[in-house]
Amino acid sequence: MNTRPIRFFHRGEVVEVANLAVTTTVLQYLREHAACTGTKEGCAEGDCGACTVIQGELDPSGQLQLSNVNACTQFLPTLDGRALLTVEDLGGPAQLSPVQQALVDCHGSQCGFCTPGFVMSMTACYEAHQAAGTKPTRQQLADALAGNLCRCTGYRPILDAGEQMFDMPARCLDRAPIVQALQTLAADEPLDYGLAGARFHAPQSIPDLALLCETYPQATLLAGSTDVGLWVNKQFRELGDVIYTGRVAALREIRPEDGGLWIGAAASLEDSWAALTAAVPRLRELWLRFASPPVRHAGTLGGNIANGSPIGDGAPALIALGADVILRRGARQRRLKLQDFYLDYMKKDLQPGEFIEALRVPLPSPDWRFSAHKIAKRHDSDISAVCAVLGVRLNAGVVQEARFAFGGMAAIVKRAAAAEAAVVGQPWNEATAKAAAAALPLDFKPMTDMRASAGYRLKVAQNLFTKLWLETGGAQTAPIGIWPSMQEVPA
Repeated sequence: MNTRPIRFFHRGEVVEVANLAVTTTVLQYLREHAACTGTKEGCAEGDCGACTVIQGELDPSGQLQLSNVNACTQFLPTLDGRALLTVEDLGGPAQLSPVQQALVDCHGSQCGFCTPGFVMSMTACYEAHQAAGTKPTRQQLADALAGNLCRCTGYRPILDAGEQMFDMPARCLDRAPIVQALQTLAADEPLDYGLAGARFHAPQSIPDLALLCETYPQATLLAGSTDVGLWVNKQFRELGDVIYTGRVAALREIRPEDGGLWIGAAASLEDSWAALTAAVPRLRELWLRFASPPVRHAGTLGGNIANGSPIGDGAPALIALGADVILRRGARQRRLKLQDFYLDYMKKDLQPGEFIEALRVPLPSPDWRFSAHKIAKRHDSDISAVCAVLGVRLNAGVVQEARFAFGGMAAIVKRAAAAEAAVVGQPWNEATAKAAAAALPLDFKPMTDMRASAGYRLKVAQNLFTKLWLETGGAQTAPIGIWPSMQEVPA
């Protein structure tokens, strides 16, 4: 059994860390052990962005990929083999980075507590656009900063700085030493790290992952840590042994397969939603409003589906598209419709030692029309009161098939069978949309909680059928691939 220390690139060199608990967060390491206190703790749940850092890793082609993530929910062992960049790695007093200088010039900082997080998200945006030779629009900058909250500035001067940083002489991060270090770290054996009776296993192949899951069926399966991290931070839970999926390259693949998409369970939310939106542009607003960029860069679509929350935004989209979930236990695979995977509140058709290997999403034919909606108190970075992805397949103006998937309306994400039956075989018109709305109370009796009352949930869900009709009734001949999006693609 390999018991080597955690190894990653930080502050210009490869560092080794041992004798820290398996669930030590990156934020705790930075502030309490690495003397890097620029990174702040605000919410400790991945919501405010004060702890934003940049994580670097090599893609399959050997190119360096940089992404902003929340340090407060990431466990330190997940950094093994990767690079960690913080505000201390940017310009100093003698020469600020373009991001920092623009924030100074535009008065983008007041109390300053949130500023390091903004700097890191803006740096990630800056690096990505400089590498692509593009300049983001103001809306793209706002989308890129959706995971960073500020109580002082009103955001205008921060967005001004985001525009101005691209007008300065370009000065990007020196990537060569990072790439060299990551190439060296790639030769390390898979991490098997432990302390105080708990172990962190980071297999690098699907067979090794399957063997670990069979050997330790009670272990916590960890993907992006955007939810599991809160179990530790907020509920003070002990995770015991942890099996991490993020180092299994095969689980991060997204590829075409038999007229559909194969999305590996460890593919990031950002990459997964990008692929889904390319196929169904009407999902774009749902992509933009699914958490924030730091959460989407760390989290995985497979983890979102495995979590099984009735208010998760991934399942309504995938169920409406007719997705299958691919399950694996040892060498055995089984496939079932995602809509059949959820049995009851937080209860799934998942056997001990079994895990989600991938999601298989059929690409819709041009006769399908979709409408996607997220209803929440905040536009960005909020949990849905109701999430709905509604689809109808039309032929000569008549509904041939319908898939109406709702989150937030029941103990599980599920389809509205009565509403679907009300429209199939009917001409697609306003009256048919109203018939679906009238049938919806047969499908759902929603609950009242802090996010919305039962009456509000039902009414807004019924009204979404009118929106479906308004968005699709006048565009029945438009191919789904060229429908106009509601917002721009995020940075």
